[in-house]
Amino acid sequence: MRTLSIAILLGAAALPALAHHSFAAEYDSNKPVTIKGTVTKVEWMNPHIWFYLESKDDSGKVATWQCEGGPPNSLTRQGWTRSSLKPGDQITVEGFRAKDGTNTCNSRSVKFPDGKSVFSGTADDGAPGRRGEAKQE
Repeated sequence: MRTLSIAILLGAAALPALAHHSFAAEYDSNKPVTIKGTVTKVEWMNPHIWFYLESKDDSGKVATWQCEGGPPNSLTRQGWTRSSLKPGDQITVEGFRAKDGTNTCNSRSVKFPDGKSVFSGTADDGAPGRRGEAKQE
């Protein structure tokens, strides 16, 4: 019984590691997206932040997007705080669309109405370079 309990605890401890994934596993570097919209929700937690926005598509229909950002610790080192993005903020996100075609993206930069643009990804996650720059080969 004790061995089983230890095995269960070790398995549960490994779950957060399984939740972390590489860029290439989820996103398509050949499908860049630019989304202009209004932030509706922000989830500031490990392993990556998520923020949600509503945007109008080409036909004028409102589409809801979910965008993955970098880890909170990395973003904090770049000057982000929990209040950097708030519901109601109007932003432009540049990133890459999910391979499954849903309205999910890996954000690389967030641009605010005042023109300030901030890096929102993870530098070494396998995605194309910072702020849309191509990786040097």
